[in-house]
Amino acid sequence: MTIKRVALITPPYHSGVVESAGTWLNVGFVYIAGSLRAAGYEVDYYDAMSLWHKWPDIEARIRAFNPDVVATTSFTASICHALELTALAKKINPAVVTVHGNVHATFCYDEVLKAEHDTVDYIVRGEGEVTLVSLLDCLNAGGDPGTVPGLAFYRDDAVVVTPKAPYIHDLDALPMAWDLVEWPIYTYRAKNNARLAIVSSSRGCKERCSFCSQQLFWEQSWRARSPENIVAELELLSGTYGVEVVMLSDEIPTFDRERWVRILDLLIERQIGVKLLLETRVDDILRDADIMDKYREAGVEHIYVGVEAGDQATLDMFNKNTKVEQSKAAIDIINNADIVSETSFVLGMPDDTPESIAATIELAKHYNPDMGFFLAIAPWPYAELYPELEPYVATKDYRKYNLVEPVLKPKNMTMEQLERELGKASQQFFMHKFKHLHELSPWKQEFMLSVLDLLINHSYLAGQMKAAMKEGGKEMPPEVLELLRSVKASGKPMLHGMPPIP
Repeated sequence: MTIKRVALITPPYHSGVVESAGTWLNVGFVYIAGSLRAAGYEVDYYDAMSLWHKWPDIEARIRAFNPDVVATTSFTASICHALELTALAKKINPAVVTVHGNVHATFCYDEVLKAEHDTVDYIVRGEGEVTLVSLLDCLNAGGDPGTVPGLAFYRDDAVVVTPKAPYIHDLDALPMAWDLVEWPIYTYRAKNNARLAIVSSSRGCKERCSFCSQQLFWEQSWRARSPENIVAELELLSGTYGVEVVMLSDEIPTFDRERWVRILDLLIERQIGVKLLLETRVDDILRDADIMDKYREAGVEHIYVGVEAGDQATLDMFNKNTKVEQSKAAIDIINNADIVSETSFVLGMPDDTPESIAATIELAKHYNPDMGFFLAIAPWPYAELYPELEPYVATKDYRKYNLVEPVLKPKNMTMEQLERELGKASQQFFMHKFKHLHELSPWKQEFMLSVLDLLINHSYLAGQMKAAMKEGGKEMPPEVLELLRSVKASGKPMLHGMPPIP
């Protein structure tokens, strides 16, 4: 068999979380597709998840492209759908080579291969751009995959694990395949369905958060693209593909202040016009308090910082390496720069009670981010914190490991109680925010009204928000009441999750 055609397919998994705000592309596939094409392979970039395709649609596309290889991405919540995808590919063509990658497959390769080796041929552990190309080149040459670093596969009734592949250090040299992206489907709802891209400006994380997969995946390493390279990519996305909003997928894009300032200066100088959404650490916001005007001028409109917990003991258990009071200070800095602030709080820990959750809600109001989300702890089976949490794990159904559905059972709460408290937390926080809408700047007021529309029409929180507005709507500002009336008049359904895109 000669391998020529490679289908990169996202599994059709949905949880209604990030999908509330828009449709997000798989940036990893953009870079992997670029590397495959540079090596001479024909690629189909197929985002079945974002297209909201069902299994018959997926089967039809696989048959039409007739790939020699089907590769998919396996994060924990999507692993069940990813396995179903590669099983379907084998059903269509038993000779097709199937490959899994991403964080769950990287760490749980033994479990996956022992159970699913009939339909999963190879697992790429770590970055895929070099490893996947090396694997396919090896297979085409009739070589032994056991000589390719960064793989796991099943052979002779055993799992074979090759040595770890080195990290890619020259990220500027990676080719891209933005022309393969089906651009019309990628939109950011909070800005009137502006065209949305996701870009990686750096890889890695230097922190040791005990609940997180990224510090394990990158082994506390950090590498970055040059400011000139990343800004040139933003120019390409804006000028060629009409991208208006870019989310940086990096864990800490601001880690190197000198590099980050150079990026901001180039964005200001070149007036590209894209708006940036990003995540970073509380420490970096505190460090950059003196240049937040530069953030704003460069187009940074939305910053997420991970608060995670309201008490120091939990922060220390999470290895956050921050103090409770620092989180409040960082959010104040973002707010004072008139940038949208967002954070999240992790709930559902073993010692949580309705009283501790209520205290967290009050703390969230005190921190005063524009957007605050209350997430169910997802105990990744490979995370450092997992052994401590395992006695409280109530389900091993990975489809529920989506930060919305409770997975742990607290010592003094039922799962049903926890689910109710999670919903109430978001409901109470956002009701508080909308009651204080007039305290925000005009552009933030407009943004938050868009957020309200998302919450009551497209979010996994739709039911709770509808009920909250019914109970407390009279206390809302006129703009909020007007939006509610328009929603009711238009007959828009109050949906759980996002409706399929036509």
